Amino acid sequence: MYIATLLCNPAKPCLNPALVDSLRNAWGGGDATWLAPDVAAEFPLDIQPENQWQVWEDLQSLGVDLVVQPRANRRKKMLLADMDSTMIEQECIDELAEEAGVGPRVKAITARAMNGELDFDGALTERVALLKDLPESVIGKVLDTRITLMPGGPALLATMKADGAYAALVSGGFTAFTARIAAKLGFDENRANTLLVADGKLTGEPGLPILGREAKVEALEQITARLSITEADVIAVGDGANDLGMLLRAGSGVALHAKPSVADQCEIRINHGDLTALLYIQGYARDAFKG
Repeated sequence: MYIATLLCNPAKPCLNPALVDSLRNAWGGGDATWLAPDVAAEFPLDIQPENQWQVWEDLQSLGVDLVVQPRANRRKKMLLADMDSTMIEQECIDELAEEAGVGPRVKAITARAMNGELDFDGALTERVALLKDLPESVIGKVLDTRITLMPGGPALLATMKADGAYAALVSGGFTAFTARIAAKLGFDENRANTLLVADGKLTGEPGLPILGREAKVEALEQITARLSITEADVIAVGDGANDLGMLLRAGSGVALHAKPSVADQCEIRINHGDLTALLYIQGYARDAFKG
């Protein structure tokens, strides 16, 4: 048994009941359940449709995301999340670079690294080197003035945690940022890289070893083992190439507003919805959201 979920951006409700009924009839689905009026609906299916991705493509032009997944075990016991461009709307290293006067240079490297065109470790080392001698105090300034939470994040964390789930933030960014974001959103733990500091200034070097793609997979393995749950019990979310390892291993791997090269490899692709999409695809109705 499968579940088809259709959803859109809650800030721009556009999910038409006629569209839901049309697709349900075309696929021979069961009765539709509305999880949020004009925003999210789902219906059961006996088999996975052969034309799923063609329909997905057609719906993209309407601002609607479509997810088809097995019905069993879709409500997860653990959230494993990337931070940059996932739990926050920015890339923290790009924002630091703007303060250091090397914004365009660093942003270009970040974009290529997240698209999988560059070695992550090398790209991080190169970008951090461009931040040499930036006052450590700038980190707090960036957090206060440049960093904003991705819409839906507080509801995602509050709802899953109220249901007993564990939440881990794993980032290729920096602990100076993940510590603040994790505390603000209610993550149980956070892992990230460190920016080395001497005499109140960034040295231009990251702490070693660098946390990249494999470290995120290791976090998945280590935390699930510690909690005595399986990888199938995890919903992971990210947007960049360094997230692919955990996205492909988790029970539900969500490519959220992801780079095309990343989304193409994932079964769950959210391009229009916000982080509440992760609740809808687990079957949570809007009136069950916390926070």
